[in-house]
Amino acid sequence: MPNFFVPIEQISGNRIEISGDDALHISRSLRMTTGEKIVVFDMRGGEYHCTLEAFETGRVVARIVERFAISAEPPGVITLYQAFAKGDKFDLIVQKGVELGVCKIVPFESERCVSKPDRRSVEKKIARWQRIALEAAKQCGRGIIPSVTPPLSFDWMLTEAAKTDIPLFCYEGEGTEPLSLVLAGYKQRRDMAGDAPDISIVVGPEGGFSQGEVKRAKEAGLPCVGLGKRILRCETASLFVLACISYEFEI
Repeated sequence: MPNFFVPIEQISGNRIEISGDDALHISRSLRMTTGEKIVVFDMRGGEYHCTLEAFETGRVVARIVERFAISAEPPGVITLYQAFAKGDKFDLIVQKGVELGVCKIVPFESERCVSKPDRRSVEKKIARWQRIALEAAKQCGRGIIPSVTPPLSFDWMLTEAAKTDIPLFCYEGEGTEPLSLVLAGYKQRRDMAGDAPDISIVVGPEGGFSQGEVKRAKEAGLPCVGLGKRILRCETASLFVLACISYEFEI
């Protein structure tokens, strides 16, 4: 069944009002008719299986048949801090990151970034990335639409990432702790406390982090974690870490 997101304010009793582009998509692109079924998410953890009931100018009304609590969301909030990447690599990171459970994606500029878009270009890119996140969320059955935020400076990014329960600064150099040990240690403490952790993942650009950036990350309280014996591309590293988190905390 097709999936759609609506603000919870558009849900009243057993009826859901769908408007805007989604209403046009239902009526014109999908050519759906009354009696057909859709799935609606309220972006607050609610899932609704609905039957289309009425088609009006600019809106579609659906009747709720069943309600569920979303089970597709990861435990805790996962934020990916990703350095700007060249070409369409960031598109891939957003799409697959949403599929793998990321809740927020924050671009940042690093010293070795090949791509350093200006303000106008960044605004257009963020709008595109948010559309990609929306489509990916629909496709994989997420209960929320993960956000892609305006970029942060490197130091401000470190400040935000350090506030989370599990900050992961991904680094391919020496002096790192294996990701598996870091996640296992946090998982053991979480199992004892019973809390879902908030996790931040920091991944650098194609050229990796400079020594100065690594030093600043350590000073900010972020542990440097290694991702195995092979050096991964920036678009591979973030997805690898998300998959490891899913394995450790979800499966």
